[in-house]
Amino acid sequence: MITIIKNGEVYAPDCLGKKDIVVVGERIGYILDHSDNFAKLPNVTVIDAADKFVIPGLIDGHVHITGGGGEGSFHTRTPELQLTDATMAGVTTIVGVIGTDGTTRTMTDLVAKAKALREEGISCYALTGSYQVPVRTLTGKVDDDIMLIEEIIGAGEIAIADHRSSQPTREELAKIASQARVGGMLSGKAGVVNVHVGGGKDRLALIEEVVETTNVPITQFYPTHINRNQELLKAGIEFAKRGGYVDFTTSTIPEHKGSETVKSSEALAIMLEAGVPIEQITFTSDAQGSLPKFDARGNFTGLQVGEIRSLFDAVREAVIEQRIPLEQAVRVVTSNPAKVLKLAQKGRIEEGKDADLVILDRGNMHIDTVIARGKIMVQEGEPIVKGTFET
Repeated sequence: MITIIKNGEVYAPDCLGKKDIVVVGERIGYILDHSDNFAKLPNVTVIDAADKFVIPGLIDGHVHITGGGGEGSFHTRTPELQLTDATMAGVTTIVGVIGTDGTTRTMTDLVAKAKALREEGISCYALTGSYQVPVRTLTGKVDDDIMLIEEIIGAGEIAIADHRSSQPTREELAKIASQARVGGMLSGKAGVVNVHVGGGKDRLALIEEVVETTNVPITQFYPTHINRNQELLKAGIEFAKRGGYVDFTTSTIPEHKGSETVKSSEALAIMLEAGVPIEQITFTSDAQGSLPKFDARGNFTGLQVGEIRSLFDAVREAVIEQRIPLEQAVRVVTSNPAKVLKLAQKGRIEEGKDADLVILDRGNMHIDTVIARGKIMVQEGEPIVKGTFET
């Protein structure tokens, strides 16, 4: 099957100017100035992208695909992700995680849901573990999970600086990191450790202690929620300047009265102004995760649910409100997470890579068309493909 996207202004994420993209099967076959010869072939679908932007499909590296929570008891367990939740938001690649609840949200269920989303048409991976230490894995060991389970590419989300965490020690976090690193090396996967950073005053200190006292490199860790408050953002700037990766959460609410969550778009602008290389920064949505509110004493006061659509909304805000160039803003949800997560076929519009593409209206930067692994999932803002039980 051949699909041609004609006349679009391509951000790969570097701006390539106006190009035609020829999709052959699940891959990008050609990027051409003119595709007239292909258009003459039989059974060719042509999409006119004149006056539109074409960017890589978005990568969301932190999604509670089986649901999250619930810090407000069993009735607050959040629902699982549906296929069109992702595709309508321009997301074509997802990494599933387990959060606070490592008891009723299991690794078996997480891997099964990742497989289901793959069967429905998008790319999906998973991390082994949850907030808890010792890590609750599928096979019994972090490195075995990464090596032997196709979908599992790293560990997480391990919680630190949070009253809900297991309060891991330096030695415990170092062992998780070393196991994930070895498992990744031996399987050709990222093997990163995704770290949930709470609102505690210790912030990134535990990760920094591991890096300073062991041979584990700083890039082994992938801390998220760095825009939780101003103090953590400042710590994140220094962490990134030392070569670490930092991730901003686009679904955010203040933890308690007086907590100052920084919008992801604003946090990106602050980090760039501080001299942090764009390559060190990513956005993730924390979709389907519970976003609990606690008072200053840690008492639960309410809850919302993370939304995957917040990922592209934050990119759009970065361009429109913060005046960050599109080719920079797109990187934090495409080429940057592809690099961190070692997804070689993802994150760029290049010949031979997976045909994950998003077409945006030029005027309002709304999502028009989404292609995942060469298949049109959303067209003219409407879902063409739905999940198995979606109506």
